[in-house]
Amino acid sequence: MELPVRPRRVIARPSPEELRSLTERMPNCLRSRHGNVNVQTRIVARSKASTFIVTDDTALHRGHPTITRAEGERMAGVQDEHIRSRDMIVVDGYIGNDRTLRTPARLIVEAANANIAAMQQCLYYPLERGDEARFEPQVTVIYTPNLPAQGYPNDRLIAVDLERRITRVFNSDYFGESKKGGLRMWNKIVYDRGGLAMHAGCKIIPVEGKDRVALIIGLSGTGKTTTTFSKQNDSRPVQDDFLAIMPDGSIHATENGCFAKTFGLAEETEPAIYRAVLKPTSYLENVSQKEGELDFFDTSYTQNGRAVFKMADIEGAGDARSIKKADLLLILNRNEDVIPAVARLGGPQAAAYFMLGETKGTSAGGAEEAGRFLRIPGTNPFFPLDHGLQGNRILSILRANPMEVYL
Repeated sequence: MELPVRPRRVIARPSPEELRSLTERMPNCLRSRHGNVNVQTRIVARSKASTFIVTDDTALHRGHPTITRAEGERMAGVQDEHIRSRDMIVVDGYIGNDRTLRTPARLIVEAANANIAAMQQCLYYPLERGDEARFEPQVTVIYTPNLPAQGYPNDRLIAVDLERRITRVFNSDYFGESKKGGLRMWNKIVYDRGGLAMHAGCKIIPVEGKDRVALIIGLSGTGKTTTTFSKQNDSRPVQDDFLAIMPDGSIHATENGCFAKTFGLAEETEPAIYRAVLKPTSYLENVSQKEGELDFFDTSYTQNGRAVFKMADIEGAGDARSIKKADLLLILNRNEDVIPAVARLGGPQAAAYFMLGETKGTSAGGAEEAGRFLRIPGTNPFFPLDHGLQGNRILSILRANPMEVYL
């Protein structure tokens, strides 16, 4: 296994049991009465203000903060030097499970933060027999939670090098930087292949003897996962956070699991997620806990408590490979304006509202976004190119593959 960095020691492709053991040794790891683990992190949300694209061509990334390639190389050297004296875990897997689009992905993270590796392993689709020797990652996240990036906002840095397909994370122990680090680079891969990555859930809904496929887009924390996993008509959830729609209208999944918000989680309102979160194989992050008892309503530490679990832990989950095309696109709007409960959008109007991306921010985006009125094109803050490209691409896809669009 060749790595772009040289650690003191490499823990390569550890088993789930090894990762659980390493996680339980962490001083900030708690064990709940359900047998799962709950890690209390220093950083409780994504560090948007510390995220920069590494480029010398800023026009390609209009609307995104950037640093020069020379500065990216300098910070890469700082991180590589730090890693020389550290034990690092390497987790390999795939973003996506359809061979036509699946993307080999790798996470390299400090062993002192083994929970990040374990959570990412839950979300990657696993290597198949015979893949180990010929595996070559197309996207790599190099993650040093304990290395400050001096001079950057809050001494943190997420440096996104799209040309080399490497994202380097400094001084954040929040798992979301690993998850979104790979998916952000995958956004460009999908775009370059003529498709569009969508910050969306997907579900299959039986209606009058036929299956209808719905895509649900929305900013993190606005109800995307809740809507995806609700069980009306015995619907089957397929994907909760990111997917690709290609020029022919085909839908492709990204993750073998779910990274769900736990605030307000109750069995009565979200039974599928609730039961999956309490399985002993789940990983929790920043959930309030006292003497082994979890409290999903206590926000004294953060409202952005999270849980990672596998899709296999959801009863009746579907597989994107069984989907030919989507029938519905639902755009979630979370704000206090006076708007229709449901509004149907057509043609360019649908693409225009997709681009407006109107909503209210939640704690998932950090304290600077929580409660603020936002406009984020496609409700996808992880699209790393000029957002105007999203609007043109969704319009062309909708024209070639008509579907009903609702706000």
